[in-house]
Amino acid sequence: MKTNKMLNAVATTMIAATALVSATAFAETWSSTEVHLQAFGELERVGTGGTADTTIITFQHAGGWEYGDNFFFVDHLRYSENNDANFPVDDSSEFYGEWYSNFSLGAISGNKLAFGPVKDIGIVAGFNFAPEVDSYWLLPGVRFSLDLPGFAFAQIDVTGYVHQGGGSKNSPVFTVVDEDSSFMVDFAWAYPFNIGSTSWSIEGHLEYIDGREQTNNFGTTELESWILFQPQVRLDLGEVLGNKAGQLFVGIEYQYWQNKLGEKDTDDNAVQFLAVWRF
Repeated sequence: MKTNKMLNAVATTMIAATALVSATAFAETWSSTEVHLQAFGELERVGTGGTADTTIITFQHAGGWEYGDNFFFVDHLRYSENNDANFPVDDSSEFYGEWYSNFSLGAISGNKLAFGPVKDIGIVAGFNFAPEVDSYWLLPGVRFSLDLPGFAFAQIDVTGYVHQGGGSKNSPVFTVVDEDSSFMVDFAWAYPFNIGSTSWSIEGHLEYIDGREQTNNFGTTELESWILFQPQVRLDLGEVLGNKAGQLFVGIEYQYWQNKLGEKDTDDNAVQFLAVWRF
């Protein structure tokens, strides 16, 4: 499809530009690095028709520089075998990662691009990678940075969602997978607040990815549009214990995922314990 080829070309160019800028080793003016542990919750395992106790360890980093900012994370998910007859999979694990570079048009042009609740507009180059299915996606688009009272940050990304090929290495027969191009709308935020002498925050993101066709060795199927909502409620535990604030947090993460990974009627609706170490 001509549209897909055009999106692929634009996305590839933007990712190449991101790599070139990163290679210059520009200095970050601010940064935040975290390790997350999520445990004690059952999540759906797509393709199995069942759930499993899931432990997730996440490494994530956010940082800003003169003309924009970067954000990336890598998840390691561990699924534990349970007694669900619909989950015929032994203990298993997988990795998943995302990277987003935002180039501030206001900072680059030297002009203020604010209007209404929008305080800046940026060009986003995103990259998602799922090694278990040997697939990655390019996400070229636009970011609207918002100025909302009380929020540490709030932003809306509107991007393409451009599949770059892949397959399943774990199946008995290697499966080649291709997908039509789609789009994503994502709202991310952090809202700090106090209860008495304790410090809290509610942060996370809400994502919508449009449906599309997926083709593999066995034919073509329709992937459903999905909604992923992942808010966290955090308490600054280090501060409560009399240590330095802003380093150790505990709380919960709630995950609601309708049509998980595009599989119709496969939905997550789970709460997990959350521990965060920031350094």
